[in-house]
Amino acid sequence: MALSKFFQKEVPEAGCDEAGRGCLAGPVYAAAVILHPNKRIKGLDDSKKLSDASRKEIRIEIEEKALAWAVASIDNLEIDKINILKASFYAMHKALDALKVQPELLLIDGNRFIPYKNIPHRCEIKGDGRFQAIAAASILAKTYRDDFMDAQHITYPHYGWDRNKGYPTVAHRKAIKEFGTTPLHRMSFRLLDEQLPLF
Repeated sequence: MALSKFFQKEVPEAGCDEAGRGCLAGPVYAAAVILHPNKRIKGLDDSKKLSDASRKEIRIEIEEKALAWAVASIDNLEIDKINILKASFYAMHKALDALKVQPELLLIDGNRFIPYKNIPHRCEIKGDGRFQAIAAASILAKTYRDDFMDAQHITYPHYGWDRNKGYPTVAHRKAIKEFGTTPLHRMSFRLLDEQLPLF
């Protein structure tokens, strides 16, 4: 099913999405995108459905053709202070702050949001698979976060962040058990998945 380009066309609308909410390490990233009404972005889809190479190609098109776009992040220390849900919303707020065009409607991926200024918003469950602006935001958030974790992998090679990007894979948890945590780990998360002994 083709994604809708706009929810409505009367006022500029920004799609917002985040990446990295379920990770054990690293920041949460968010992006906000206002699409240009007359410029088509080829292959735009939910970032989870695209290959890494496709995401990188489409990211270039989004950055060239969108009316406005911005990416922001909240680091793991702030996540531990305020919780991951709030951090995801504040990362979206930071991205919205950085837009060069003021949106008049926000399309938020998911079912909850902390209102931003006095701008109306709509929470759209699985919105990244329904609206192009949210899909574009999902691609920017994902690729920028992946780039960050790839760079951190050079400093912390034991954790496989070039592959798992900080998500809770078996290999990542084994590395935490063997080597301990890094300054990028989210200490408020359950980092080890220890099975209780059976008697």
